[in-house]
Amino acid sequence: MNATIRDVALAAGLSTATVSRALNGDASVSPAAAAKVRGAVEALGYTMNHVARSLKTRSTRTVGVIAPELASDFFMLLAESMDRELSGAGYGLIVCSSWESAEEEVKRMRHLAERLVDGLVVIPATGSGECLDRERQRRARDAGRAETPLVLVDRLAPGLEADAVLVDNEGGAYRATAALAADGHRRMGFIGGSLELSTARERYEGWLRAMRELGLPVEEEFTSFTGLHVASGYEAMRAMRARPGAPDAYFLVNAYVHVGATNYLVSEESPSRSAGVAIAAFDEMPYSPLLRFCRYSLSQPVAEMGVRAARILLGRISGDRSASPRTERLPATLIKHDVRYQ
Repeated sequence: MNATIRDVALAAGLSTATVSRALNGDASVSPAAAAKVRGAVEALGYTMNHVARSLKTRSTRTVGVIAPELASDFFMLLAESMDRELSGAGYGLIVCSSWESAEEEVKRMRHLAERLVDGLVVIPATGSGECLDRERQRRARDAGRAETPLVLVDRLAPGLEADAVLVDNEGGAYRATAALAADGHRRMGFIGGSLELSTARERYEGWLRAMRELGLPVEEEFTSFTGLHVASGYEAMRAMRARPGAPDAYFLVNAYVHVGATNYLVSEESPSRSAGVAIAAFDEMPYSPLLRFCRYSLSQPVAEMGVRAARILLGRISGDRSASPRTERLPATLIKHDVRYQ
């Protein structure tokens, strides 16, 4: 037979009310009493009934996370840093993927709301947050409670008012483009993602601003807006290099596009033709120095983004939810790779 809270109270020599407060992390319980409760719990093998506790407190001590994909290094590092910060406050993570679909994103939010998560962290799948906002408001009305606190990470979602933790995408792209120009590159191609996504749009705006301020030509035939994946980078670089007069310098929107573009240059072009190619790209990864044409990369403070998002969310969960949403932007660090152009 499983031990009950009454058994724990009897073993600890305390009231059930004191034991309940100790198990719920109430700071009013003295350290000595809390230690007695922990000892009794361990000795009896007591397991808290989290379902019953959640029904009583209307809190599950869980945070839901929705990301476009789960396999990326970016997301795994982000999730790990959030988990470390949240676990220290007694919260756990429930992680879902939207598969880069707005429809699936809403389904995942519904799924998490049904499990009464105390907060949400979302990396938006699309450039619009209106569907997410409607779903969040509907759930709040149906449950007769305040809207679930939500923090956006990496991307904005117009139509959804929420706190956000972002990177200075425009400033980073500007600095990387200027660095390539300082190396003597006067013509540059751009390979980005859909401008509906705030990260892709801001990185394009930073590249474009640098090109215009430096008096460099913006050539439409060498400006591409495709996907954010390896195949997208491969195909965009192939198409550009097939055109007459292709430039030898390129700004790439993220690590996946970088890998795909490099794969094309290495596997399809002769060493003599690709010898002068130089690339600047977002996302410094452990393998960035191994990418043959990488001259500059932009390192995002991903772990710090996770910590900031977790702290903002915890503040919303435990504090005033009526304060206006705020956005924090962290700098991207420009890293120079001293490699010889192959």
